[in-house]
Amino acid sequence: MNKSKIAANHLFNSRLTSIISISLVIFLIGVTTALLLMAGELSVLVRENLTLSVVLKDNVKDADVQKLLKTLDASNYVKSTEYIDKEAASKELAEELGQDPVEFLGYNPLLASIEMKLHSEYANNDSIAQIDTELRRMPEVKEVIYQKNLIEAVNDNVKRVSAVLSVFSILLLLISYALISNTVRLSVYAKRFLIHTMKLVGATSSFIRRPFLLQGAVTGILSAVIAMGMLSGILFWAQSEISTLLTTEMLNTLLVSFFVMILAGVVITIIATYLSVSKYLRLTIDDMYYI
Repeated sequence: MNKSKIAANHLFNSRLTSIISISLVIFLIGVTTALLLMAGELSVLVRENLTLSVVLKDNVKDADVQKLLKTLDASNYVKSTEYIDKEAASKELAEELGQDPVEFLGYNPLLASIEMKLHSEYANNDSIAQIDTELRRMPEVKEVIYQKNLIEAVNDNVKRVSAVLSVFSILLLLISYALISNTVRLSVYAKRFLIHTMKLVGATSSFIRRPFLLQGAVTGILSAVIAMGMLSGILFWAQSEISTLLTTEMLNTLLVSFFVMILAGVVITIIATYLSVSKYLRLTIDDMYYI
């Protein structure tokens, strides 16, 4: 095998190693992005499933109930409402107790109510306190019942999880940049004398940087594509195990993750390439032998 083939194989192996190394890092970025997005969607889902019980006064007319339901549904803080009349409430209580309270007491002690779910941005104690005050002013409403401690605990846990994931994402981004930068630096290091030769023949700094930056962008895109394939493969494997996994929201999350992976791959490799080439542009030939 002649020297040109050996050099070509060495260059190919070096490029392949760089692409694989960067792909693994970008894959981690994609997984973290997906986890962040899913955590946000999960927090919205949990908050929007918290229920407020609007207990109505006794003997409220059906027309007034329907009017109240329309008013609540038109409110910007209400996600959904469900009317539960006295008979339905009695049946639910009988199922929970295993005994009908009407037979025991001789009358139905329960009142009709409206089960109300809020949009996630209003599912906190401050907003609910204002909503509570507003609802109690309505003539049909007797009281509003909600679990203040549960709502506070849910919001605290959501904030805690979001903070942990955010810190983890920032650390991963810094680590990713360090790893990709090191990989790119090694690739540029092998061509440091070529950079010096181009300087000697009068090439400008921008002219010298251009092919390196283009190569870095191509490497970032190829690495991102490989990482996207890895992430897709894992999700489709998971889909075979959990048939309901790939919902519309999950596909949207996957698309956003793909965008972040491509962006991260291109931006980080270009920045790392620019800084590495600029470093060797500043060095003299003597300095290059001692780095």
